[in-house]
Amino acid sequence: MAAALLHAVWNAMVKTGDNKLTGMFMVALGNGVLGLAVVATRPLPGADAWVWIIASGLIRTAYLLFLGHAYEHGDLSRVYPIARGAAPLFVLLVSGLFLTDVITGTELAGILVLGTGILLMAQGAFSNGENRRLVPFAIGSAMATAAYSIVDGIGAREMGDAIAFTGWALAATAWFYTPAVVALKGRAVLRADARMWLSGSIAGLASYVAYTIVVWAMTQAPIALVTALRETSILFAVLIGWLLFGERMGWGKALAAALIVGGAALTRL
Repeated sequence: MAAALLHAVWNAMVKTGDNKLTGMFMVALGNGVLGLAVVATRPLPGADAWVWIIASGLIRTAYLLFLGHAYEHGDLSRVYPIARGAAPLFVLLVSGLFLTDVITGTELAGILVLGTGILLMAQGAFSNGENRRLVPFAIGSAMATAAYSIVDGIGAREMGDAIAFTGWALAATAWFYTPAVVALKGRAVLRADARMWLSGSIAGLASYVAYTIVVWAMTQAPIALVTALRETSILFAVLIGWLLFGERMGWGKALAAALIVGGAALTRL
């Protein structure tokens, strides 16, 4: 739950910036610097771990690019639910078919209720005249989230050190993301004033701490359940959008938020 709150907070900070991809660059850079500081105190990964580290960095680069573009076109309370929403369902499908994690009937029901709430939260993009260009970018972000959740969960288990794996994976993300965003948007995307650097540094710290908690949790419990519980960050993001950004809060959003909380609770029974 702490990781979910931190995730919603750093997304809100990126959303408030003038250039969302610049905000994502600062998050990636902050993560990379913190990651290198952490791994400097630990042994180098074995040869098998590097495959997972590189895969994680590439997938997370796609995640940041998709999410940054989505925020260019939509509100926090609309993009965030779509971007986060499909991820646990993708993870559930893959982990159930290809991994050894066992999901009980109650846990499955919880994930499905959670997914229903997320879909209800996202429907406003089609019914309220909002910019629909946010949808494919947000879905791409969700697919990347599912992919790196599985890769990071397996990689941390294989490496046997969740904290070190997270550090290396986020350092790799910064390494891959920087040339990718420059190629897409030019060097101007790397320029920012002091206020943006401060906000980006705080967002990067929040992101790093949040994901370290998540990767550790995926070494202790089934990956699908961890990612499902993490989706309660949607509730936090909706509240931030409503209370701080003045975004509209209708009955549809309230009902969706209730389903999200109920689904998360079922996964813990």
